[in-house]
Amino acid sequence: MQLPLPKRRIKLTPYPSLLPVRRDLMSGKLQLTTLVQQYLDNIASTRHLNAYIEVFATEALARAKALDEKRLSDPEGIGPLHGMVISIKDNICYEGHIASAGSRIIENYTAIYSATAIERVLAADAIIIGRTNCDEFGMGSTNEHSWYGPVRNPVDPERIPGGSSGGAAVAVATGTCLAALGSDTGGSIRQPAAFCGILGLKPTYGCISRHGLIAYGSSFDQIGILAQHTTDIEALLEVMAGPDEFDATAHEQQVDLGQPGIDKAKIAYFGTAFYHERIDPEIQQESLRFMEKLRAQGHELVEVPFEYLDYIIPAYYVLTTAEASSNLSRYDGVRFGYRAAGATTLKEMYVRTRTEGFGKEVKRRIMLGTYVLSAGYYDAYYTKAQQVRRLIRDRTLEILQDFDFILMPVSPVPPWKLGEKTADPVANYLADIYTVQANMAGIPALAFPVGKTSTGLPIGIQLMSKPFTEGQLLHFVGQHAYTTP
Repeated sequence: MQLPLPKRRIKLTPYPSLLPVRRDLMSGKLQLTTLVQQYLDNIASTRHLNAYIEVFATEALARAKALDEKRLSDPEGIGPLHGMVISIKDNICYEGHIASAGSRIIENYTAIYSATAIERVLAADAIIIGRTNCDEFGMGSTNEHSWYGPVRNPVDPERIPGGSSGGAAVAVATGTCLAALGSDTGGSIRQPAAFCGILGLKPTYGCISRHGLIAYGSSFDQIGILAQHTTDIEALLEVMAGPDEFDATAHEQQVDLGQPGIDKAKIAYFGTAFYHERIDPEIQQESLRFMEKLRAQGHELVEVPFEYLDYIIPAYYVLTTAEASSNLSRYDGVRFGYRAAGATTLKEMYVRTRTEGFGKEVKRRIMLGTYVLSAGYYDAYYTKAQQVRRLIRDRTLEILQDFDFILMPVSPVPPWKLGEKTADPVANYLADIYTVQANMAGIPALAFPVGKTSTGLPIGIQLMSKPFTEGQLLHFVGQHAYTTP
């Protein structure tokens, strides 16, 4: 049965999650073509935020039309993500589409294959509406380091949305898609989720295949999900998670999303995090208020020592810059991507291509990584950082043997104004102090809103849990910690 595309644009009440979308689709109240058109209208009205690099309007409408026909002809045969309209971060490969990782050096690279995560969501009947802006190669906490210009916070466009998945967070927060796929190397999903007032999950390392994710720090990178509701994160995670023959780090252990919720949780927190002298007073106040809310619900919160907090950022940036130096060495102008014109020697071509093709922040991290890997410094920096990483992981897992969750702030400060910290990269790096622990330990972490500042800026908090316990984490937050807007 052929369905016509909608002739007029119908304003819809925003859907908070996939469940009401599917209900209205199955009842005949809604068509996917209408829903996609509404999202496209919202994209057009939020262009000033620069969340999208490219919108797949024609393709998304055509797929919506085909899926409408599929649902009418075989309602029992639709996939588990039928009705799910998503965006994808610009560093996730989608066959036949550009994947530039926010960088000039591969701005015209067309992916010749799809990431495993993309293949799985498409097979489950999801619709991809566009690719979102991000910090170049995922290197940044502000989404100011993109070849395509900065992304702006939807609450206050003069402020940052967080990074590096800032475009993905803004896309969800402004109702231009139901959920978004991003990547998290040291907080790149959770920090923008917190700054934009939505949910952001970094799964266990190895939970979702990294095949088709353009690498920054291979032992840290993880594809994750941003959404308004825990059930949508769960639906996407269930489809994407699992082993993959194309990624040796994709774990054989399955995520158990059927784990029962925890009625009375035992939660650890670090006093050194919540009572740090540099944490913003309003973030501290809202975080402590949320902790009292949990106690009132009957959950046990216990302060525990964590002696490695001050070592997390130095160790993280030694290791990730080293991995970035190695991963980005392939972008040399020889095989693919940008090549500088006018070079007369091979060395000049290399130097000019990488100088012109990479942004300032990426070049800074490549140089730092090359330095710590160089002869005479490898043992002093890289080896030592690996030892610190092991201590952090061991201590984190030790705490989680006695507790269900670890509670942490997401950021010590609210989103700051665009350009405010560009001259001080160390200040940007320190904004990751609360998020990188989950990446260092390889455990899942979920950020969610808990309040707002006096000026209306979102405040987020995060819970971390044992590896492959995303089900318990999502159920607990959905039942006890977060109310869907």
